[in-house]
Amino acid sequence: MGVVVVATNPPVRNDKTGRFSSVPLKRSISYIIRWFRFFCVKGLRPLLLSGIIKGNMKQSTVITKSPEETEKIAQRIAENLKGGEVIELASDLGGGKTTFTRGLVAGLKSGEAVASPTFTISREYSKGRLHVHHFDFYRLQDPGIIADELAEVIGDPAGIVVVEWAEIIKHVLPEGHLRIDIQVIDESSRQLVLTYPNELQYIVEGL
Repeated sequence: MGVVVVATNPPVRNDKTGRFSSVPLKRSISYIIRWFRFFCVKGLRPLLLSGIIKGNMKQSTVITKSPEETEKIAQRIAENLKGGEVIELASDLGGGKTTFTRGLVAGLKSGEAVASPTFTISREYSKGRLHVHHFDFYRLQDPGIIADELAEVIGDPAGIVVVEWAEIIKHVLPEGHLRIDIQVIDESSRQLVLTYPNELQYIVEGL
């Protein structure tokens, strides 16, 4: 916890009345209140929304040594899903988002072949325990009606939503979703950083 030290001027004595004025102190308190309000409204809230200040958010980190290991981690996560969850995948091009999604679909016992939706924008895998709605906004400048389609399936108790390149539709995603940052270590190895609220703790059990 940080410590804030505030320096204030001592009360000033009025030469005519002999009394001490507390104006400098009141002015300092006024400045403190003003900056506190500014920080709460302009500073703290954006940090909370961006995840820089986690609040009730938690993080878990997993290292995988091969695409197969990445898929296995995704399969374990899939086994914990209940329906209605939203998973945001973030990485550079070729970072492993499709590999991870392939593991999710396999973990839900779908058996369907998984392909990147970069060109089709969205794909659905519906033969498993839960439907998987997979969106990729990489090529879109304006999400348009696809954002509406995304909003319609979010919260579907019979499915989950996986979103790639989610920057332009952040306003559609629920605050309480799982974000997975896939960071490239080398050609085969990846570091998965999972950020999630307390209520989604069950998703990472057993990793």
